[in-house]
Order: sequence, then structure tokens, then C-alpha cells
Amino acid sequence: MPRPAIVWFRSDLRLRDNPALAVAAAGGRPVVPLFVHDERTGGRWAAGAASKWWLHHSLESLAKSLSERGLPLIVRSGEAEEVVAAVAEECDADSVHWNALYEPAVRERDRRVKSALEAAGLEAKTYNGTLLHHPDAVKTGSGGPYKVYSPFWRKLKADVDFGEPADCPDLAKPDSVPLSQGVGDLGLLPKIDWDGGFRETWRVGETAASERLDEFLHNTLANYGESRNRPDWDGTSQLSPHLHFGEIGPRQVVARTRAFVAENPDAEAGAETFLSEIGWREFAHHVLYHFPETPDEPLRDQFKAMPWRNDPEGLRAWQKGLTGYPIVDAGMRQLWHIGWMHNRVRMIVGSFLTKDQLISWERGAEWFFNTLVDGDLANNTLGWQWVSGCGADAAPFFRVFNPVSQGEKFDPAGEYVRRWVPELQKLPDRFLHAPWTAPSNVLAHAGVELGRDYPRPIVDHGEARQRALDALKATK
Repeated sequence: MPRPAIVWFRSDLRLRDNPALAVAAAGGRPVVPLFVHDERTGGRWAAGAASKWWLHHSLESLAKSLSERGLPLIVRSGEAEEVVAAVAEECDADSVHWNALYEPAVRERDRRVKSALEAAGLEAKTYNGTLLHHPDAVKTGSGGPYKVYSPFWRKLKADVDFGEPADCPDLAKPDSVPLSQGVGDLGLLPKIDWDGGFRETWRVGETAASERLDEFLHNTLANYGESRNRPDWDGTSQLSPHLHFGEIGPRQVVARTRAFVAENPDAEAGAETFLSEIGWREFAHHVLYHFPETPDEPLRDQFKAMPWRNDPEGLRAWQKGLTGYPIVDAGMRQLWHIGWMHNRVRMIVGSFLTKDQLISWERGAEWFFNTLVDGDLANNTLGWQWVSGCGADAAPFFRVFNPVSQGEKFDPAGEYVRRWVPELQKLPDRFLHAPWTAPSNVLAHAGVELGRDYPRPIVDHGEARQRALDALKATK
């Protein structure tokens, strides 16, 4: 029997369309599936509590899928360059295969791992299994990286062959299997029971990801252009955590979406909009790869001089969903309860923090990264720099979302607000998104006393907007 190959699983927790697994298993070579929990990697941007919850269940799902094919998932914790080399020695592997990741700290860690393995005489090979393309594959006419999304996505679609996703290869077990920790030994789950909403909301793993895509294609895709903006509807794919952990790959999403449209042409417009969001994910990783400082610094230098406010009390009110603006508070409470927030509402709450409250986008990015099950550094960074006006292809800073009109437009019947801000359930639609405008008798009839049952607005939107615009002038 040939010497085994190690497949180092990371954010690619699936068996289908996994390039590293496919190459390692080629020709019937025995495979050692390995996951290393390296808490040192990431620094400030190490995985947050919500992401760890998802990772635990995704690893359990992957382990079950491998077990059904006769292979154990080897789980270890420690510094990756030491652990991977040690496992290779234990099972007499001749090569290690993994799919590349593009976060700055991970890229540096992977270089160290590759050097250590090659110094030990092992082959170390990497593949692109997390994106449609390597972030270097698309360049502007002058040979540089893109900073604007639309031409990037056009170029990517025109120049890059995404390829067809592959099925799971046949897997052979090696003669010697290294010892493994249990997934539970990694300590990824919370020690107190705050994850009930997560358990009620999510199905985790490769099978769940595939089923969620099918549900979305059949039930939502045709109307996606409208439904994606409505937080009161089940109108989005909710694939972001599955994509982040690699339970499904972007090539699979693109291929299955195109196949669905071929049989359902009425869904073509919705598919174009949906696939453009896969393109936005690609753009986020492209920007992070070429501008690795952006998680900690604005891409646009002008915003280094922005006079952000230090307001711990205001930040805490935003985090807890107690700003007095119902659509903002609904989004922040949804985030805390299920580890996810509707994308339209992400824009609204981001605008509120950075413009109404004039608190730095970095504070928002930190909170999202720790509380989102889809806490992806590239997407999180690009999204926050977009909404605050300081990043690639960003919305202008003077574009300030009005939280009242946004609520009225995108949650017209108040179903989203009533679900997540139940103290306002009995308030009439007319006043739901601006409770402070309701007459006292209407508030009393709804059982709401402002300042007791629900907070008064922590800022006046009109005054806060002007303050933000004045702050922008100071940067010029």
C-alpha cells in the first residue's frame, strides 16, 4: 500500500468538490483527514464565540460523514506547524494537502507550516477550494487589484473558468491511524446556555448546506430581487455560514443555480442578483488579499482623520438593541439570538452606529465578528468599510440611512420588528417604527411607556446626520 496523504481540513468542511481531498485520494492512496484547532492564529480576529459554536457542529457533521466511509477525522489542538508535522510522522505520510485561505494571519501561518513540512522532506500542496478563483487571478488593465466591484465581477465572469464541481472521491483507510481528541475536547461550545436560539434556527453540515440551497432555489430564487430586501420574509439564501465553513463551495452554488435556471428560465433575473452576491464574496477576499491591512485600517486614507466618538454607553445600547429605533434594535437582537442578521438590516445598523452615533466602524466590525455564525474576516471588513464609506467601492459617507423610513419601507407591516422587539407588539403599524411619535393614549393602550418598557431614541436622527456630515468635512 502506498504511504498515506494527510488532508488538512480548515474552512472546507465538506467531502464533495474538495480539491485537496480529491488529489490526496487519487489512485486509491490512503487518506488521513486532519483538523487542527490552532487558537494562536488570528490574533484580534480569532474566531468568535458564535463561529466556534458553528465549528463544533460542523466538525461533528464532517466526522460522521467520514466515519460512514470508514475513515476517522483526526482532531488535534496546538500550533499547526508542530501538529501537522507530528501527525505526518505518526502515520508515515509522504504529503499534506490543504485548500488555501487568504486571511493575512492564516497565510503567514500556512507559510510556516509549508516550510516545516518541506524541511522534513514531505510534499506540501495547496489548492483553491474556498473561492471561485485565486485572488490574484483577476487584475485591472494596469495589472493591479480592483477596488470597484462591478468591473471586477464582469472580469471574473469573462476570464475565469470556474470549472465543474466534483463528487466525493473514493476514500481508503491507512494501516496506521493517529490518535485523536474528541470534537468536544476542543471547548468550542459555550459553558453557559446562551445558544438556544442557534439550536432552534440552524442545521449545520454539508448535507444541511445542500438542502438549504435546494430550498432557496425552489422557493425563493425567482423573486429574489425583491425578497432579499425584506427582513420580514424568508427571502435570502442564508448560506453565508455554510460558505464560510466550506460546507458548500461557491462552485457548487454557481453550478446548481445555473442548472436550476436552465430548467426554470423565469428565475434568471433572480439568479443574476443572487450570483452577483457570490461575486461580492469573491471581491471581499480579493480586497483582503491585496490590502491585508484593511481589517485594522480604512482603505481610504482620508478616514484615518475621522473624529470618531468614544461612547461606551452608546455602543452598549447599540449592541443590546436598546437604541430606541425599532428596526435597529430588532436587527441587533436577532444577531444576538441566532448569530445572524438580515443583510438589509446589517446596512441599517451599520449606518446607525457609524453615522448616527459616530462610533468607529471598527467597533461594529469587532462586535459582528464575535457574534455572527458567519464571522468571515473578508466579508465583515468589506461590509463595514462599505457602510462607513471608508473602503473599496464604498457607499459615500454622506449616504445616511434613515432608520425610520428604512423600517417603513422594508418592514411595512412591522412583522420583523414585532418578532424581535416584542414590547412593541401592540403598537399600531403607523407608529411602530417611530414609537416616540405616538400619542400618549396610543402608547398606553399598547402597554408601552417610553423610557420604561422601551427606550426613547438615544439620538435625534436629523441632528446626528448633520453631526456626521460636519465630521466628514473635518477629514478634508
